[in-house]
Amino acid sequence: MNLLHSTSHSVHVLKFISQFRSTPKFCLLKRNVTSNLENFGSNLFSNSTASISIKAARDGVDTAVVVEEEGPKLRKFQVFEGHPAPFGATVRDGGVNFAIFSANAVSATLCLISLSDLPENRVTEQFFLDPLTNKTGDVWHVHLKGDFKDMLYGYKFDGSFSPEEGHYYDPSQIVLDPYAKAVISRGDFGVLGSDDNCWPQMACMIPTADDKFDWEGDSLLKYPQRDLILYEMHVRGFTQHESSRTEFPGTYLGVVEKLDHLKELGVNCIELMPCHEFNELEYYDYNSVLGDYKVNFWGYSTVNYFSPMTRYSSAGTRNCGHDAINEFKLLVREAHKRGIEVFMDVVFNHTAEGNERGPILSFKGVDNSVYYMLAPKGEFYNYSGCGNTFNCNHPFVRQFILDCLRYWVIEMHVDGFRFDLASIMTRSSSLWDAVNVFGSPIEGDLVTTGTPLGSPPLIEMMSNDPILRDVKLIAEAWDAGGLYQVGMFPHWHIWSEWNGKYRDIVRQFIKGTDGFSGAFAECLCGSPGLYQEGGRKPWNSINFVCAHDGFTLADLVTYNEKHNLANGEDNNDGENHNNSWNCGQEGELASISVKKLRKRQMRNFFLCLMVSQGVPMIHMGDEYGHTKGGNNNTYCHDNCINYFWWDKKEESSSDFFRFCRLMTKFRHECESLGLNDFPTAERLQWHGHAPGTPDWSETSRFVAFTLVCFLTATSMSFLVRHAGDVIEQEKRRY
Repeated sequence: MNLLHSTSHSVHVLKFISQFRSTPKFCLLKRNVTSNLENFGSNLFSNSTASISIKAARDGVDTAVVVEEEGPKLRKFQVFEGHPAPFGATVRDGGVNFAIFSANAVSATLCLISLSDLPENRVTEQFFLDPLTNKTGDVWHVHLKGDFKDMLYGYKFDGSFSPEEGHYYDPSQIVLDPYAKAVISRGDFGVLGSDDNCWPQMACMIPTADDKFDWEGDSLLKYPQRDLILYEMHVRGFTQHESSRTEFPGTYLGVVEKLDHLKELGVNCIELMPCHEFNELEYYDYNSVLGDYKVNFWGYSTVNYFSPMTRYSSAGTRNCGHDAINEFKLLVREAHKRGIEVFMDVVFNHTAEGNERGPILSFKGVDNSVYYMLAPKGEFYNYSGCGNTFNCNHPFVRQFILDCLRYWVIEMHVDGFRFDLASIMTRSSSLWDAVNVFGSPIEGDLVTTGTPLGSPPLIEMMSNDPILRDVKLIAEAWDAGGLYQVGMFPHWHIWSEWNGKYRDIVRQFIKGTDGFSGAFAECLCGSPGLYQEGGRKPWNSINFVCAHDGFTLADLVTYNEKHNLANGEDNNDGENHNNSWNCGQEGELASISVKKLRKRQMRNFFLCLMVSQGVPMIHMGDEYGHTKGGNNNTYCHDNCINYFWWDKKEESSSDFFRFCRLMTKFRHECESLGLNDFPTAERLQWHGHAPGTPDWSETSRFVAFTLVCFLTATSMSFLVRHAGDVIEQEKRRY
């Protein structure tokens, strides 16, 4: 059915009524006119609003109700019923198709919002979707043809507002399409709008037929995972410091300007901390300690999963988000040119909507009881520690996650993903699923909400997906609900894990704690006790000593205790169990001998990372000894605490940075340090104070081994005597 529709800033209603003998056109009631429909066509597209609502009278005479208001030049839209797939806004058939899932809404309205109307929280055009013609199953859809220049979109849903039943429908609230490819709100990172609103109205980008990017023949690099050296980094923090001297600091382009540093360091994979659209002002609160406001700097609180963070783009909201998408693509393309893979840190365990007191932004207003794990009285389960838990194993939600990941691989050329609090993705879906209409029950429907599943449907589907099984999948194998699955995460021989046990054991041994020599030796071998029995490989262990969450490498050897007062929470936040050692004095002001010992310890940690089987991960800034002053929970700081100090890196070029660079080079060149299988006695020999006689006693602080490289006919010997002594390395022919 083809309809013509014209509106302005007023609220307008479009309904499909098939019984009329001419093309119906509809808007709000203001004055009554009795006429045939043909008499109204000339009024529709003048410089004033012409709105018509039509009813079929009992005597057979059509009644039209017309509104005319002065307004801006109007746009014409042809309106069709649309298609239920694919989800989101899609260019097709000379227009744009809009499709969105909502099983529990009773009505849906597509809202178009111009860039000029967005700051005023004003809807430019509205299209009411008729449940009879614009709904297929649980999918609402409509197809529009017209001028979408500088236009955005969102939805209004009506239905029950009954939190105790799991529903939060509010027909006055514009919500985001979960499948939107870009989200537009404020233009600049961390800057409040004129209305001082931390949650300004957001809207979704409308795609165009002109959306093109020149990939210059780029494709996924597909390195063997055993050959990777990862680098965890923050897009804004990497170049926002004034010492970066980049043209576009704090952006995707800023990272591009500094890719040669990563190449020089020797890393061949960057793991980007969250780049999905999030609201950095979510935690906006005055911090009296710093005399500034707290922000959500890390970004682990997603607003939309398909959208790159627009405020990490030098383009910002320009071109309604299209330029931000292309800038992210440019980063990936240029990284690939330098032989660097790009991973994304993704947060499918919770969203920014919080619990029942949180904002209604998208998922909660579209279909809350589908997207979130809910208790029988509608309360939000909180396995994430952030107010809600994404209902990952619900049939529709897992399809949503698969679609999202495929998009980032196919459209954005991302090489892999690290899944934050991935254990949540193994939990059974909400008991609300018992009444779903998606066919046969799954395992999650038959057990208590949140029960860990042996074969989680989502993980199994990802592991067998023809697109996703070709990229790297890394699990942070725990969650805030007490589920800890390091070494036990369902893997299908594909998944790797952030090896938190490696971090803890290596820290304990290097600082000199008794009883860790045997466990330390196992870490050097790729943690076979965790991974070998399950048929996995050494490269399924992502080895790290430091990450964004916790002490930096320099702080690990400088502080025994956390120093988080700058967070404004009276030092009550952050981890208390750090396995750190300050080498004799707390803080940076220390004697020369203590500082020398700290430098040796940093070398010990880095060398252990580089000679361990598995995949090493370096945290941004550790290559020059970045300090956060002992703060181990810097989630809320958009300042030099989290910024990469490029001047410090230059000062370190002849010292620690040079050591790191040489060690990554050594690892890349040595075949024995990236084995595809766990080392055997033929390749690896352990020693103690006497060759061939290792000492695994409780008080032993001495570990030595010889590793044979068959390709180069050489052997390498490494030893650690005790805490504070430099690990010695010897390389010789055999």
